[in-house]
Amino acid sequence: MTELRLRYQTVEFGDIDIHLCTLRNNQEFHDPERAAEKLGISSATWPIFGVIWPSSLVLAHFLADYNIGSKRILEVGCGMALSSLLLNKLSADITATDYHPEAKAFLQRNTLLNGDKAIAFEQVDWAGDEDNLGRFDLIVGSDLLYEDDHALLLARFIEEHAKPRCEVVIVDPGRGRKNKLSTLLTASGFHAAQQKPAHTDYLDAEFKGHILTFSRP
Repeated sequence: MTELRLRYQTVEFGDIDIHLCTLRNNQEFHDPERAAEKLGISSATWPIFGVIWPSSLVLAHFLADYNIGSKRILEVGCGMALSSLLLNKLSADITATDYHPEAKAFLQRNTLLNGDKAIAFEQVDWAGDEDNLGRFDLIVGSDLLYEDDHALLLARFIEEHAKPRCEVVIVDPGRGRKNKLSTLLTASGFHAAQQKPAHTDYLDAEFKGHILTFSRP
């Protein structure tokens, strides 16, 4: 990680500041032990986890005003884990997950940067059949539907880790697969809805995607 070019930035949520160390841009690459390559992560896709994308900002701003309560929360495909860092700052019970082998190191670094308690993390594969996560009251994620098979894999992963009564929030930037995910989760007993984010003045460009919400009472 030390040979990468990095960027430090602060994202504001009202009176809350979240400090982040990220990759300098989405052209960085550093896999000397071929850990990512062995997981099927190419040099082209390697940096995707390491920058803050618009969908990640939309999700975090949405959750900043969400009724968290005492919910046990899971962030799926956390990347730079902006939402997890914010929820941790709000004293939520948050667990972060990602497939990328460097995600945990950046999460630990950024948790220390913000002076907060450690965030539970597990490296998981949606197609895998074993993990130690358990079940959650709220499952969140952003920009997760890159490939055609991701909707089915994500729906199965959510079902495996959702409590009987569960809420799900997924921000999709408009990759054309959100309806498939909605259909799959509806078949699992979730009520599906979608909305445009109310305010996106924190973004540099218009957000063309949607916030997908699912609830199973």
